[in-house]
Amino acid sequence: MAHIIVVGNEKGGAGKSTVSMHVATALARMGHEVGVLDLDLRQKSFGRYVDNRRAFCDREGVHLAMPHYVELPDVDQSDLEPGENIYDRRLSMAVADLEQDRDFILIDCPGSHTRLSQVAHSLADTLITPLNDSFIDFDLLARHDPADGKILGPSIYSEMVWNARQLRAQAGLPPIDWVVLRNRLGAQQMHNKKKMGEALENLSKRIGFRVAPGFSERVIFRELFPRGLTLLDLRDVGVAHLNISNIAARQELRDLMVALRLPGVSVEL
Repeated sequence: MAHIIVVGNEKGGAGKSTVSMHVATALARMGHEVGVLDLDLRQKSFGRYVDNRRAFCDREGVHLAMPHYVELPDVDQSDLEPGENIYDRRLSMAVADLEQDRDFILIDCPGSHTRLSQVAHSLADTLITPLNDSFIDFDLLARHDPADGKILGPSIYSEMVWNARQLRAQAGLPPIDWVVLRNRLGAQQMHNKKKMGEALENLSKRIGFRVAPGFSERVIFRELFPRGLTLLDLRDVGVAHLNISNIAARQELRDLMVALRLPGVSVEL
């Protein structure tokens, strides 16, 4: 059975597609067979990232490790069982097809609540939630009192993860390993970073996730997307001398891959 990684966050702009591409490509570079799905059927940022990578390789005549991207299959409404949701069928067919010969399946979810996203979360062996390092995005996980920082209750997204965990338990599946990434960390605002860190650590014990290091805010990520490249590809495409920022970013990716604790993965990037 393939290990299913779901990248989910119901707010846009947290870097889901960047995280998805770097994790999928890192696994592919290690020799793992990786299948990927993009459930944002309108924007398809992750799918376009993979397309950009394929186009770059064709244009430049280079070979780069490539995850296997597939679209959700079309399903005729008449083929559905009574009461069956068409999106459930499309997602289950795509996952069943990929599971036959893939070590990992990575699913990138849209930045909104959809039926596809809800079902994908119930399939997750590992759930990665990138989170901008601010209390605006902290609200994705829990409602809190801005005066004293007390947690008032779980967010709608956290409740969805809880429901996904319940469904997996009822089906006799292993629990979801939920990893929250502190993403787009800035070099300044040390007081805010400290408060965010404390709040996340306290919340993690209450609703059951692990906190892992994500990526700092760097210009390089905006430059990589149009060419479909990742931090690990820079030397392969002729960048002989990496600057300090690029080296630091590659180390952040190594730290992330270690923190994910994926089965059968030995991190040597």
